[in-house]
Amino acid sequence: MASSLANGVPQTGSGLIVSFGEMLIDFVPTVSGVSLAEAPGFVKAPGGAPANVAIAVSRLGGKAAFVGKLGDDEFGRMLAGILKENGVDGRGITFDQGARTALAFVTLRSDGDREFMFYRNPSADMLLKPEELDLELIRSAKVFHYGSISLIVEPCRSAHLKAMKEARDAGALLSYDPNLRLPLWPSPEVAREQIMSIWDEADLVKVSDVELEFLTGSDKIDDASAMSLWRPNFKLLLVTLGEKGCKYYTKNFHGQVEAFHVNTVDTTGAGDSFVGALLCKMVDDQSILEDEPRLRRVLKFANACGAITTIKKGAIPALPNEAEVLSLLNGP
Repeated sequence: MASSLANGVPQTGSGLIVSFGEMLIDFVPTVSGVSLAEAPGFVKAPGGAPANVAIAVSRLGGKAAFVGKLGDDEFGRMLAGILKENGVDGRGITFDQGARTALAFVTLRSDGDREFMFYRNPSADMLLKPEELDLELIRSAKVFHYGSISLIVEPCRSAHLKAMKEARDAGALLSYDPNLRLPLWPSPEVAREQIMSIWDEADLVKVSDVELEFLTGSDKIDDASAMSLWRPNFKLLLVTLGEKGCKYYTKNFHGQVEAFHVNTVDTTGAGDSFVGALLCKMVDDQSILEDEPRLRRVLKFANACGAITTIKKGAIPALPNEAEVLSLLNGP
């Protein structure tokens, strides 16, 4: 059994976690609680859920790689540099000379909801081709993590499906965070259909409370609603509940882990921080997923990571290191 840190949290594992998908520039308002139209100015922050997860893993001392496509432009080179600065393996990155790096404007409005506006017409990440994949890197993953945005259009959809198959065939655990962004899909119906099209192939799935409602068509955030998304091959299903923590479901047990309450500034990246923390703590020892006391300790750690990420603007700039998380866990 892996050695543990304070609070019984396992040490970060050394197995490779490969994140697949988009990386982009988030533009965040210089003031909080306003709509995009009301914002007096914006600060650029690197983002994109799969890239956030990779950096979250690396910040916590884990081994991470990112697979995706960036524009061969100032922003794309900047993002590749940020991955490198944060210790993420960038061998899986390709650059497109004909398309720009994606941009997203995101704000946390005064009512607590996030508002997005995307610029990708098409952006480079949408143009990743199956033949451009670094298959050697993907096959070396202990965990292969992905979202659903890379399923929206070809050729990236085919690249996504090929990468999943290669990782699965090589024995990786498949981790899926749908990361619903409705403005990017042709319609809610297409979004639901395509998100669910690869549902059965995952081992570990994390959805937010909003995504649970969307995918089930129910306004109830309860066990019955969550379990309607369960599949026989799942090892873990997670529902994140913001300030109420998270719910977890396995074949043999389920429960809820409370959140940490902090002064929230920007929730962007909190779910990615949560996922990265979970993955890097179980990558070397997947038996954690079958041991409820150990899983609860890891999820408490992951909740702390998510909370810390909300106290600064932007996703990647706010991702915590191990010392920051243990400081919150151990309290004042």
